[in-house]
Amino acid sequence: MSKAIIYWISGPVLRARTNEIFILREAVQVGDQRLLGEVISIDEDGIIVQVYEDTSGLRIGSAILGNGLPLSISLGPGILGEIFDGLLRPICALSEGPYVKPGMFDRPSRSFPFKPQAKNGDILDYGAILGTVNPPEGLQQRILIPPNMSGEVCDMVKEGTYPEDTVLCKLQNENGTTYTVSMNHSWPVRVSRPVDSRLPSDEPMITGQRILDCLFPVARGGKAAIPGGFGTGKTVILETLAKWSDADIIVYVGCGERGNEMAGLLDEFRQLEDPRSGRLLHERTVIIANTSNMPVAAREASIYTAVTVAEYFRDQGFNVALMADSTSRWAEALREISGRLGELPSEAGYPAYLSSRLAEFYERAASVKTLAGEFGSVTLMGAVSPASGDFSEPVTSHTRRYIRSFWSLDAQRAQARFFPAIHPLKSYSMDAQRLARWWHKKGCTRWMEIRSRFLVLLEEGAKLERMARIIGKDAMPDRQRLVLMCVELVNEAFLRQSAFSTIDRYALPERQAVMMRLLGHFIEQAEHAVELGISPEQISNSEVFRRLMRMGEELEEGDWEGFSALSKQVDITFSEFTDKNDMDKNDRK
Repeated sequence: MSKAIIYWISGPVLRARTNEIFILREAVQVGDQRLLGEVISIDEDGIIVQVYEDTSGLRIGSAILGNGLPLSISLGPGILGEIFDGLLRPICALSEGPYVKPGMFDRPSRSFPFKPQAKNGDILDYGAILGTVNPPEGLQQRILIPPNMSGEVCDMVKEGTYPEDTVLCKLQNENGTTYTVSMNHSWPVRVSRPVDSRLPSDEPMITGQRILDCLFPVARGGKAAIPGGFGTGKTVILETLAKWSDADIIVYVGCGERGNEMAGLLDEFRQLEDPRSGRLLHERTVIIANTSNMPVAAREASIYTAVTVAEYFRDQGFNVALMADSTSRWAEALREISGRLGELPSEAGYPAYLSSRLAEFYERAASVKTLAGEFGSVTLMGAVSPASGDFSEPVTSHTRRYIRSFWSLDAQRAQARFFPAIHPLKSYSMDAQRLARWWHKKGCTRWMEIRSRFLVLLEEGAKLERMARIIGKDAMPDRQRLVLMCVELVNEAFLRQSAFSTIDRYALPERQAVMMRLLGHFIEQAEHAVELGISPEQISNSEVFRRLMRMGEELEEGDWEGFSALSKQVDITFSEFTDKNDMDKNDRK
């Protein structure tokens, strides 16, 4: 065990002299309380350590001890359904006081029913399935051979209930090296877990929100950013995605958020019902809470902890969705530590390596074939909190380089209680083209065409709305008034979804496709009718227009007869308009 002596302290950053060997990114124990730290720099004078706990009480001359291992967390079936701090130390398990105790490294071991799938004499490579655990609450999980072990199975335990740290078997490789395997194992948080291969992302992660799934989809195993100023609803939409997305496992990391905000989220997640199973949502959720009053260095590590947890479940064949709220607070932690180190600041005071750190985080999103031959994915969604809603600031601008879906939240929509408050003209998705085939299989053969039509319509409507405020809508030509009417229809009937509605808070892809086709058909018919001389006001005053505006609330999932009847009513209405128009022309003659 290596030893160093502290000679300089500045907040969470320490400098120490040593004649012994330390390695970069090594986990160390600092002071008498054994505070957890990490070596972030080595020079001829000694080492520089960032401490992930409160350094109050540390003094010059305190010892730093290292064991040569990188900063790691313990991964196992016991982490699912629990709440942790940024270093995967359980928060709810504390019995004394409201804060995580200093120096508390390991989470308590839980017992699970284990059913082996391997037997003595089997040759298992790293990543192979050793057995399964099926707890009374939560999902069935697989116990995998850790990626740094392989060999012949020896001393395999029988089926039964065991603590996580119990040795389930031993592995002996051809060199005679023996490894012990238990339900849990450690893994460095800054190292990506190995996979067999990365796969192309050719299907979307369904969120249940039409503006996202139909206009700005994110591929399964993809990357999305949710930027927005204060009060635009970043946390609300992340909570909605956590509840309704079709991911198997949810990893939610509150990085530097306010304590009362996180407390509300934790309380809500404990009560929410999982719409997929009817059980509690937290049973398939891992929450990492690292609030703004916790040590700033731990905030920097919490992002890597969360994505390592996500990769652990991905390797079992699960589709995992990771929500990070927010990467701006994480970047602020980088900035503070960089300032204490005296590094030359870059734009807005952030360190010059901000861009590369963001790239390291987002590149761990992937759809993969695991070492066990299963298929799993990690989809990353990071909220960004630019000051004053300025999207040109460094965190937002660098993030845009590494993500493929950009969901821009708009303050005006949020103030108008429009949810989701995503601005359709400031958002984009680079995955849309490759996902068109998936929508084609779902029955929406014109998905790309109608999607493009909606976006063009919304852009044209935004220009006409400015003109209407100047000259008045009544002074505009019929076609321009029709565009404004269709924009209102798309916004209210398709893009808006009430989170309080029992019918429309979530929409399956099949229902989204039907609504999309129905609106596209109505717009085409309306344009043809206006060309024949029918006024937009006649169309907007019709009963079918009202029904289309309300179809999200009135036609629920699976009511295909209702949608079919509404489509027929569209055709009948415009046929009546055409007949009446022809009769009026004949009367004038």
